[in-house]
Amino acid sequence: MAWDAVWVNARIATMVPGKAPDTADGAFAVSADPYGAIEDGAIAVADGKIAWIGAESALDETQADEAAILNAGRRWVTPGLIDCHTHIIYGGNRAAEFEQRLNGATYEEIARAGGGIVSTVKATRDASEDELVDLALARIGQLSVEGLTTIEIKSGYGLNTEVERRMLRAARRIPEIASIDIATSFLGAHALPPEFPDSPDGYIDLVCRDMIPAIAEAGEADAVDAFCETIGFTRDQTERVFQAAADHDLPVKLHAEQLSDLGGAELVASYGGLSADHLEYVGENGVRAMAGAGTVAVLLPGAFYFLRETKVPPIDLFRKHGVGMAIATDSNPGSSPVTSLLLMLNMACTLFRMTPAEALAGVTREAARALGRQDSIGTLEPGKKADFVLWDIDRPGQLAYPIGLNPCCAVVKDGNIVLGDHRDLL
Repeated sequence: MAWDAVWVNARIATMVPGKAPDTADGAFAVSADPYGAIEDGAIAVADGKIAWIGAESALDETQADEAAILNAGRRWVTPGLIDCHTHIIYGGNRAAEFEQRLNGATYEEIARAGGGIVSTVKATRDASEDELVDLALARIGQLSVEGLTTIEIKSGYGLNTEVERRMLRAARRIPEIASIDIATSFLGAHALPPEFPDSPDGYIDLVCRDMIPAIAEAGEADAVDAFCETIGFTRDQTERVFQAAADHDLPVKLHAEQLSDLGGAELVASYGGLSADHLEYVGENGVRAMAGAGTVAVLLPGAFYFLRETKVPPIDLFRKHGVGMAIATDSNPGSSPVTSLLLMLNMACTLFRMTPAEALAGVTREAARALGRQDSIGTLEPGKKADFVLWDIDRPGQLAYPIGLNPCCAVVKDGNIVLGDHRDLL
């Protein structure tokens, strides 16, 4: 296949673990470099995918003859960033509640007054599909300028069949307007709706017998999620949701062990889950189960910070058992009103003591695994989508260093420059 473009004069962080190129022939060889770095690299793009990547000295000039030559200017190139856990589609906001809490009001007092998740459910139910799309686009725009190319979006603020599906449809319209790929997760088992104040089992019946079949038939969700917690749903109720998902061939993931250890990580692993998310209170049994199933740990430092938590996820246990760690914003109105993945890199390092290489892998390679899309995105390798970012930095670890500085120079999506000064790259 003829190449459409070749990026030259690049320093490339492929994020292929334990690999780097042999400058003699461009082939990959074992290396201790955690970034899979190519210091003098080139990337060839054809039909929206990476056709070739390696040392520029090994570039086949005959294949490059007809291609557009783009100069990366010695900038670092990474895979496009992936936000693998968000609740970014919702109506309204909870800024007033944030102020009330800081002025001394308790969560219970706010909830009794109609606040908390109930207020977001009301605002989301009142919003049209078009309004939900517009609100989400404004938030996603903030992430896009920092190199985002793929985002996961959950439902969970409708809590009835009509509005849950409206949220998922709104999410799936985003790629029609923005140069972003979307993964959708159905999170009907997020909280009890006002219609079922004292009947969690009754509501789970609705989720399993009505919502999941309708959503699966329409192809509106890529996965099913749930909130297994003392203030959410029990392990047994969560398993009912997972069984319904399995009956409709939908993979699962789980909000697990955020406030207590209910065995959610072991449960989602037993269903071959894509990810277990939060995990501040997970124990070694849960981590071991995740390792056996290949379930990714999705860590959410924004929520940890915003809620002023003190229990840090067991990073050393994940390392010990070889559990991949992804990082995400958890963008939502109540506990993590965050629209910066770069800030999450810094927080993952400062609050959770992850290394910069682990953090960058967490928003590229491991985030792709958490979405089940590791075959197409997350690393820079031949055959994968040509989604990558150019950065004005001295080294890849620098992305986790500054707070409030955005060094993104250009974003390439499916081989096309969607953000950046085209003239500077010719």
